[in-house]
Parts: sequence; structure tokens; C-alpha cells
Amino acid sequence: MRLERPMAVSVLTERQSVDWVLLGLVFALAMLGLVMVFSASIAQAERILEDATYYGRLQSIYLLIGCMAALVAWCVPLDTLEKYSPLLLVIGFALLLLVLVPFIGKSVNGSRRWIQLGLSFQPSEYFKLAIIIYLAGYFVRKGEQIRSDLAVFIVPLAIAGIAAVLLLAEPDFGATFVITATAVAMMFVAGCRLWHFIITMLIVMPLAILAIMVSPYRKSRLLSFMNPWDDPFATDFQLTQSLIAVGRGSWDGVGIGNSVQKMAYLPEAHTDFVFAVFAEEMGFIGVAVLVVLFSLIVARCFKIARDADRAGLLFGSHIATGVGFWLGLQAFINIGANMGVLPTKGITLPLFSYGGSSVLAVSVAVAIVMRVHRETAKLTQQELTRSVTERMEAVAINDMAARHV
Repeated sequence: MRLERPMAVSVLTERQSVDWVLLGLVFALAMLGLVMVFSASIAQAERILEDATYYGRLQSIYLLIGCMAALVAWCVPLDTLEKYSPLLLVIGFALLLLVLVPFIGKSVNGSRRWIQLGLSFQPSEYFKLAIIIYLAGYFVRKGEQIRSDLAVFIVPLAIAGIAAVLLLAEPDFGATFVITATAVAMMFVAGCRLWHFIITMLIVMPLAILAIMVSPYRKSRLLSFMNPWDDPFATDFQLTQSLIAVGRGSWDGVGIGNSVQKMAYLPEAHTDFVFAVFAEEMGFIGVAVLVVLFSLIVARCFKIARDADRAGLLFGSHIATGVGFWLGLQAFINIGANMGVLPTKGITLPLFSYGGSSVLAVSVAVAIVMRVHRETAKLTQQELTRSVTERMEAVAINDMAARHV
């Protein structure tokens, strides 16, 4: 007997193949960020380029390119990503090396973090996603070994360590911390033993402290936030201006476009410190809305990771976990640095700060998480269809048996 596929199940899962909640949250964040880039960059763009909307228009183009790249990434099956994950990691390391090559790497404000290819490209943003994809495939391949085999445990740390050395050579302490912390978080979720982490931290922490203390630049960046008013017109100028902006915002802000600190007082007002301008213009209420937006996006990524894990899609589950942690951690660091509770690290606020590399990388990352949801919904659909079909067949068999009796 041939039973037709239940249409109710099929229609339901087709509607669920796109996570409209995550898409809506990301769209709202990106549009709010675009408005703030227009607002925060007006003074600098007018002064330097005599075009007040230059950076805002360019950010619009970056978002459009990010949307197109996201659509392509959403169409790529997870099996394909898993297959080519080692190649993606190799490309990431190659790009990090190219940054350090003279006449290829571009130096800005004393840091060589960009590759100049017509437009500037920041490889560390690509590497954040590449290492998440690679580690997701690595944890699937190694399975239970990650919990018991010390050699298997060390490999992800070694990869993160090599990347850290290359990033510190730029120097880019913010990206180093985000990549390392994201790798460790993914390892913990994958089931690595706690005592492995404790032993590793006992070895790594003294080396990290030594690396900070022997470098006056790193030491200054790390410790200056503790009392920025010691040197408010030199080393701590950026942080003190950011604190003034946040303080002026009060509860309801001074209104969009009315920031004073963006008028040549606050450096990098539309990039690393766009949050300070946002806090000044939108106040505590606006900041609370922004924090809730980021929290909901991270929570949605973790929910997709949980659902994928339950459906047996382990590769997708690890990716969603890594992306969620990456976005949440980077937002926490940027907001903390703007408010003076963390050292300034030159790190962007995802989908909110100006910058093509960050917008492109985050857009693709979110699209891959959406792909995880899509494939999870497909597996759930197949399971539901199989369950309904089996029940219908059982009812049909019982009915036939009853008729024969």
C-alpha cells in the first residue's frame, strides 16, 4: 500500500526553513548600525573628504555586498563546508602571513592589519569564521577522542596559538583574544575535560602575562583603562572622550545627529567607538535596546545549535555555537572598552561599526547559521514524515486485520 506524504507536515517545515526571528534581529541591528555610521561619521567625512555622507554610503555598499555573500553562503550545503574546512583554514593562515609582507600589508595607526587590494581587506575577520568552521569539522571527526586523548585536545590550541603569534605580530590583540577564547569555548562545549584546560591555563597564563609586560605598548593598552584620567590628553584621550560621550547621553540621549563628541573630539567615532556616539545620542534606553538585540541574536544562535545537536547535525551545532560565542564576546568587548570597563583593543561592534571586512564576515557567518537551521528543519521534516507514515501504515494494517477477522 502506498501512502501519500502528509501535506501539513511539509508545509509547516517549508515555512520553518528560514529562521525569520534571527533574520529580523540581524536586519534590525544592521539598519540601526547604518543610521549610526551616517550620524557618527558626518564630521570626519566633511572635514577630510568634503562629503558628509561618504562613510555612510560606503557602509550601505558593504551591507549590500554582505547580503549577496550571505545569500551565496546560505545556499552552500554544510557537507561541502565540512569537506573544505581544512582548505579554508589554510587560506586563512596564508592571508595572515600576507599581512606581514611589505608592500602587501597596509599599516594604519601603527598596526599592519590590512591587505590592500583595491579596497582594504582585514584577514583576521575572515580567520575568525575559518577557524570556527575548521574546529566544527575537527570535533565531528574526532568525536569521543577529544574527551580522552590529550594529543587531540592540543591540536585546536596549537592552531589558535599559531594564529595568535601571527596576529600579535601585526599587532592585533583584540582579534587574538576573540579567536583564542572562541576556540576554547567551542572545545569546552565539544566535551573537553576540565583538567585539560586547567593544565593548559597554568602553562599559557604566565607566558601571556610575560608577553604583555615586556611590551610597553601592550602594557600601556592593558593598564591605562584602570585610571584614564591620569593622562586624559595623550595615552587615554580616546577613552576619556568616549566616557564623556556616554555620560552626556544620560537616560534618553541628546537625539540622533546631535552628538558633540563626534565633532572631532572622539577619534574613530564611526568605527571602534561608534557605540559611544550611540550612547550619547540615544541614552541608556537606546543602549538597553542594543544590548537586548545582541543578547537575542546570541541566544538564537545557541538555540539553533541545540536544535541541530538534537537532530544529529553535530557539525552545524558546533558552527552555530562558535558564531554565537564570537558575536557575543566581540560585542561585550567593544561595549566594555567604550565604557571603560575593559582595555581598548581596536575591535569592531559586529554589524554596527563601520568596516567592510567585519560586515562581510559576520554576514556570511549568520548565513551559515541560518543554513544550519535550514538543514535541521529538513532533518526534522524527514523524521516527522517518517513517524506519521509509520503510524498511518500501522493504522492501515490494523484496519485490514480487523476486516479479515
